[in-house]
Amino acid sequence: MRFGDCDLTGIAYHPAYLSMLVDVNEAMFASFGITWKEIMFERRMGLPTVSLDLRFFKPAMYGDVLDFTVNVRAIGRSSLDLETDVRVRSDTIWTVKQRIVLTSTEDHKSRPWPYDIRTGLTRYLPPEAETVETEGA
Repeated sequence: MRFGDCDLTGIAYHPAYLSMLVDVNEAMFASFGITWKEIMFERRMGLPTVSLDLRFFKPAMYGDVLDFTVNVRAIGRSSLDLETDVRVRSDTIWTVKQRIVLTSTEDHKSRPWPYDIRTGLTRYLPPEAETVETEGA
């Protein structure tokens, strides 16, 4: 945790977690070769979060190193359900369930996942997760 992400007592300021979550999600897409820059500016699509369920268990402190584990729980036609576990050493600090929806930046309506993105996301699916097949998949 960086100094600017903490309050005066050295405890992580929880809104900073959401910025970190965006960074982690962006890194997940980059891990299979799709940058958010490409999604937004070349493909003209957005990835808004439509729901978040955060659970806080322990405070993170100034100087802590956070370890993020992201799992895809379901891939729908245009939605993506993620669960992220955040730890400091072996302690879970917070968890989040998040739904992201792929949209057009022109009309802001949902769009089906392109085949290459859907294929990349499936790398993060556990065997019991749900997926909805779409044309071209």
